[in-house]
Amino acid sequence: MDIPEFTSASKRRPLDPFRRAVIRGLGVLLPPLLTIVIFVWIGNTVANYVLGPMESGARRILVAHYQNRILPEDSIPVEQLTDGRAQLDGVLYQQTADGRFVPAEDYAYVKNAIRPLPVPEKANEIYGDFVDRKFLQPHVVIPLFLCVFLLVLYLLGRFLAAGVGRFFWMQFERIINRLPVIRNVYSSVKQVTDFLFSEREIEYTRVVAIEYPRKGIWTIAMVTGDSLLDISCAANEPVLSVLVPTSPMPFTGFTVTVKKSETIDLNITIEQAFQFIVSCGVVVPSAQIAQALADRDRSEQSESSLPAPVAE
Repeated sequence: MDIPEFTSASKRRPLDPFRRAVIRGLGVLLPPLLTIVIFVWIGNTVANYVLGPMESGARRILVAHYQNRILPEDSIPVEQLTDGRAQLDGVLYQQTADGRFVPAEDYAYVKNAIRPLPVPEKANEIYGDFVDRKFLQPHVVIPLFLCVFLLVLYLLGRFLAAGVGRFFWMQFERIINRLPVIRNVYSSVKQVTDFLFSEREIEYTRVVAIEYPRKGIWTIAMVTGDSLLDISCAANEPVLSVLVPTSPMPFTGFTVTVKKSETIDLNITIEQAFQFIVSCGVVVPSAQIAQALADRDRSEQSESSLPAPVAE
């Protein structure tokens, strides 16, 4: 009785094409989506913890300034009022629901700005709306905030680049590092920000292959330079410091010191190595594929040129 052979095609499930298409779609959609989410989170953080407090402070200052225009109830006699209005020292005032007086020009501005909503009853609330509508509109606040924010960052960067600023910053970090819980959080956040915004970049000299994590397993690594002298003396030969990136995030990995004689220089660029690592080995440099195909063709030609074995 013949036993049927089950090929890989017969083992495929009906939903496999759908599953692969969904995974491929996620692979295309997630990078831009996560990028947008990160920038939105940064924007919301700046808006809630920087722009919000600054806007609230500016609002309080402006409202306090304009509240000086409010006159108390007994400033204008009742017999001088006409439809809730009266003139004093050449300025026309409007009486509010709480009995106080504000300039009629400001009252009319708020009334027209918040229409069809009713005008607030209290004079203080009227000037709160007055400041919001006249000075704190989003199309005015956001560009002004960005200019001030960039100016502050520029001045802070110049200050910290100077000797005095660097000294004060070192003293501040020394105090932070003495606080038991805060120093752990601060050091972790500082490592992330230094990685993102530091101008110092790791300079990769070339791409090599090393046997890591054990003999017989080859791993792509980036040479960062010569390693420690003590290790070189113990190995009795030159050694190299290499970074072994991890897939699919090549920005993290392991720093390993290997013997120079045990490395193999690869004929690929840094960008091609990163593509190979990010794709988990799927994207192979075209030169490497062409070389492998050429070697296979030569091997097949050499086998075909051999004389056929003589039958006995």
